[in-house]
Amino acid sequence: MTYVIAQPCVDIKDRACIDECPVDCIYEGPRKLYIHPDECVDCGACEPVCPVDAIFVDTEVPDSWHGYLGVEAEVFAQVGVGSPGGAVDQAPFTEDHPLVDAEPLREQS
Repeated sequence: MTYVIAQPCVDIKDRACIDECPVDCIYEGPRKLYIHPDECVDCGACEPVCPVDAIFVDTEVPDSWHGYLGVEAEVFAQVGVGSPGGAVDQAPFTEDHPLVDAEPLREQS
């Protein structure tokens, strides 16, 4: 089991999940946050604090967002952040996953 941050996070990035994560495994991209699948301890602390309900256990990702199931693993393989890494010492990623880049820009309120 692992946790996935899906489409509702795109262009929102509230960061409440980062504050709640006890193992510092949530990293920041330009438009979305990413959970490192090898660092996450599956505690679930991030899920209830997400104000846009973007965090899911991988087996519970809604069908409309199933494309997000492999996004985290692909991003970390691409940027070369090994495990354990720790997000606090990592600069935000300079690129998002292509699926995130393809999402229309969301207006900020």
